[in-house]
Amino acid sequence: MTSLAHPGTGGESATLPLAAVAVLALGYLLAVSRDGRGWRRRRTVAWLTGCAVLAVALGPVGGGAGDPRAHMAQHLLLGMVAPLALALGAPVTLLLRVVPPPVGRRIGRFLRARPVHVLAHPVTAALLTTGGLALVLLTPLYAAAERDPVLHQALHLHYVAAGYLFAWSVAGPDPAPRRPGPAVRVGALLGAGAGHAVLAKYLYAHAATLPPGLPDRDVAALRAAARLMYYGGDVGELLLAVALFVAWYRRGRPRRPALPDGDRRGATPVTPVSRRTRFRPSSAG
Repeated sequence: MTSLAHPGTGGESATLPLAAVAVLALGYLLAVSRDGRGWRRRRTVAWLTGCAVLAVALGPVGGGAGDPRAHMAQHLLLGMVAPLALALGAPVTLLLRVVPPPVGRRIGRFLRARPVHVLAHPVTAALLTTGGLALVLLTPLYAAAERDPVLHQALHLHYVAAGYLFAWSVAGPDPAPRRPGPAVRVGALLGAGAGHAVLAKYLYAHAATLPPGLPDRDVAALRAAARLMYYGGDVGELLLAVALFVAWYRRGRPRRPALPDGDRRGATPVTPVSRRTRFRPSSAG
């Protein structure tokens, strides 16, 4: 879900990613302005918060070249915090509300496609986050990303995309056809958290050799980054668990019946009277 840093990344390489974040924020606001039925403000706040976290991670936090702890904080934000906030913004639902019906039907068919169902399964998403992280940190891919800015940005994109997919599959409010029940989602979250913790401990214990291929190695700094990965990952997973259980509670909560206009304004409730029991005045004077 997160990874150790890629020291040496300069702030100039963040120009294009920051521009992409600005496009995401402005595009969402444009879609909200086109939604004539009214969009929930908390969804907009969640999406803009996610964009702000991305901007901070790619800008000020990402500028701490040479400090593995700063880069670990960057990847915690990119891979866990920002994706959860973006998923809570329900961008797919908003898109379906503003596009023409034919486009909406095509989006619905895409979401119901078998490959999307497999990719968006919580277990698959968990493997993409934690498994992809292990692949980077336990192979020379990490050292290669230090030397190649394009590969470095591609890994950032993977962290954000995999984190968003996992947050959407576990607790996202957007439609997810054939989404598994809460038990499967909780199990996937626990499994991802366990894998994340084991990987952080393994990196801490083998900081002298992992990640492999580094030309310069500060063992103490790498261990500090592994500790941040361990405890920061717990915080991110706790936030996702809270989002999951809040959504679960809201879906299971019984809805209040619709009330007459007078009741919604706070007037005295009107008791309905059936035709058989309705009072009829007597014909006698």
